[in-house]
Parts: sequence; C-alpha cells; structure tokens
Amino acid sequence: MTIPLTLETIRQAPKALLHDHLDGGLRPATVLEIAEQIGYRGLPATDETALADWFRTRSHSGSLERYLEPFSHTVAVMQTPEALHRVADECVRDLADDSVVYAEVRFAPELHIDRGLSFDAVIEAVLAGFADGERAAAAAGRPITVRCLVTAMRHAALSREIAELAIRFRDQGVVGFDIAGAEAGYPPSRHLDAFEYMRDNNARFTIHAGEAFGLPSIHEAIAFCGADRLGHGVRITDDIEVSRPGGGGKGVGDPVVRLGRLASILRDKRIPLEMCPSSNVQTGAVASIAEHPFDLLARARFRVTVNTDNRLMSDTTMSNEMLVLAEAFGYGWSDLERFTINAMKSAFIPFDERLAIIDDVIKPRYAVLVG
Repeated sequence: MTIPLTLETIRQAPKALLHDHLDGGLRPATVLEIAEQIGYRGLPATDETALADWFRTRSHSGSLERYLEPFSHTVAVMQTPEALHRVADECVRDLADDSVVYAEVRFAPELHIDRGLSFDAVIEAVLAGFADGERAAAAAGRPITVRCLVTAMRHAALSREIAELAIRFRDQGVVGFDIAGAEAGYPPSRHLDAFEYMRDNNARFTIHAGEAFGLPSIHEAIAFCGADRLGHGVRITDDIEVSRPGGGGKGVGDPVVRLGRLASILRDKRIPLEMCPSSNVQTGAVASIAEHPFDLLARARFRVTVNTDNRLMSDTTMSNEMLVLAEAFGYGWSDLERFTINAMKSAFIPFDERLAIIDDVIKPRYAVLVG
C-alpha cells in the first residue's frame, strides 16, 4: 500500500542535492556561539529564535541583491579554521538527518580570508568538516556522501585562481567549480579564462544563470562558457511559448509548448537545472510556488532537480522543498523519485559512483515507499 506524502514520510525518502550554499545553511545557535567566541558584534539579534526569524523575514525580499545581504553575518563568523570545520560538519549532519544521501555543497573561499587564512587553509578546514560529518552520520545510521564545489564571486576578479583551487583539491573532495552573485552587469563571459582552465583539466562546472537575469545570461553560460549545469535557470521560460494552459487535472491535460532554440538546446543536451523553489520566490525570480516553472519544465522533460539553495535564509530543507512542489503540482512518489534520480545522474562524481547510489540506495528505498 502506497505511503501518503507528508513532510514526515518525505523525510524518509533518499534525496540528492546539487545546489546548497554552505554559508546559507548555518544553525542560528552556531552563528550566535561563534560570534561570541570571535567577538563579532554585528548580529541583528542575540536570541536564537529571534535570529532565525530575522534571517527568514529579511530574505523574503523580492530581490536577489537584498536576499544576499544577510550573508554578511554568516560569512563574518566563518573566518577561522575551527568555525569553518564546525559549520561544514554540522551541514553534513543536518542534511543526513533529512535523509539526503548525496550532496554537493558550495561556498566561495574568497569570502573567508578576512582573518588571514589562505585559500588552501579554507578548503582544508571545510573538507575536514565534511569528512567528520560523514563519519558521524554513518555512525548514526544515516550514511551520506558530501562533495564540495568552490565558487567564485562574479563581481570579483579571482575566478581563475578559484578554478585552480578546484583542480588542486579535485582528488580530496572538490568535484567542481561555480560562479555566483548578482547576475545583472556581471555576465559569465567575464570569467572565460576560469571556464577554459576547467575544461583544459577535464573538470566540471556549473554557473548561476537565469535567476535574476534573463536569456542572455543562460545563453552565455551554455554557448560561451560550456556549463555542465545551470544554477536556477528559471528564466529559460522566456524562450518557451505555452500555447494552451494545462498542467494536469481532470480533463485538462499537459500544456502544449513550443521551445525556442535556446530552450531546445538546453533540453536536447540534457543540461540539468538546479531549481530552488522557495528561494526563487523569495528573490522575486517567480511570484509564487504555484507559478513556479518547475512543473512546466518537468512536464516538458527538461532535466529538473530539486534543491534548497540556502537552508537558513529560506527556512527550508530538501523535504520541505519536495513537499511544497508535491502540494502545488500533485506529485507522487514516482515523481519525487524521478527528480532525485535526475539529480544523481547530474552529480559531478564518477559514473560508477552515481550508478551505485541510484541502484543501491535511491531505487530500493523508493520501492518501499511506493509499496
């Protein structure tokens, strides 16, 4: 008998996460404790509940630029090896508690050198934290594999150096490269040398594109930079014409869509979309979950994946993201399984490792849930 879809039952389902920012997922208590230890006095609240509420309400801004402002506080308390290690360790434990079995967690090393750390020292602390978190999760009966993406800020000029860092640590847990930050005025083509370096070294990378800016950002990420995946990508719908409303329901049927050339190449090449529903609403990229293009893209057979983006700022988990999509679009277990396998197929780890997680973890556990 099929198990009903609820937040609690979804928490039991295995999940694969491709788009999660380390500095966007701290525990409020950890922010307070590290701030006290290092003497940081800039926090907007000194109580755990009040601080969590502040992050949540401040991030519901309707603008990507305003959504990013609260990161100044989380980044401020992530400036020592001990703090970086702790945040990384807790990140893994929190994801494992939500039945995430594979995750790629990203962060920008250039934001964590204010107290004199080298880029290498920053990476080493985070990777050690991930490893300790994995061991703790396994001991608790919730095994998880976590890998790292290093991010360069698109408004800065350090992307080549960060790409070199990704290659230097590629055999120690770093599986790819990314650029992030405000899109408008900072096109991905400004960082072509970094992407060329990654390709020269047979390495993988994703690009934040099509979140707060439109089709030109997506076009550059694919055509000029050669991105393996797109972070968000919701604005690809600007190149999709829906000729008949639909989306399921009795007597309605799927929408009839016509894809433009950019949307077509994105689908034809199976370029994964790292979609983050709650975050997209909070930044104003879409008006509401009900109006999110996730369902349109899923029905049109784009390779869509479900992600958290920033668990603290968006007050969310992978289970919550799946639940809001299921409630909005009527998804069942088979849909959630498909989105999870989409993500696992799109991970930056070797093929045999991806296949093992799909065949030995995801499919057997979903079989139990479907009944």
